[in-house]
Amino acid sequence: MFNVFSARMPDKDGAAGGPRRRSPFSDRLRNLMMAVAMGASLAGCASATDVVATDKPGTYTVAASATGGRMAWARAHEHAVSEARDYCERRGMQSRVMNETVSGVEVMTTHASSVNFECHPKF
Repeated sequence: MFNVFSARMPDKDGAAGGPRRRSPFSDRLRNLMMAVAMGASLAGCASATDVVATDKPGTYTVAASATGGRMAWARAHEHAVSEARDYCERRGMQSRVMNETVSGVEVMTTHASSVNFECHPKF
């Protein structure tokens, strides 16, 4: 009978033998599955809305969200600010963030960032 506490199989005389050996294939498969699971949990996802003009002339807003892991809030913030910067740079201008609203503080939940910004000429 296999001893679940010591992971040993008894010898013919009933004494516990050496540790039971696993095949190299099962070790590689187990390591691969662990690597895939860890990568999936750390990677997370980020997405952003299109830039939208607000009711105030020259002011725009963009929202981004991210999931997965402890740093999701940082990915959401960076994605929103990056979208604002790219929007202004496509127009030959630079962005200036006016304010930011964030939500989601718990691990493994969706974190969101909404940025209001203006585009100003480069000097």
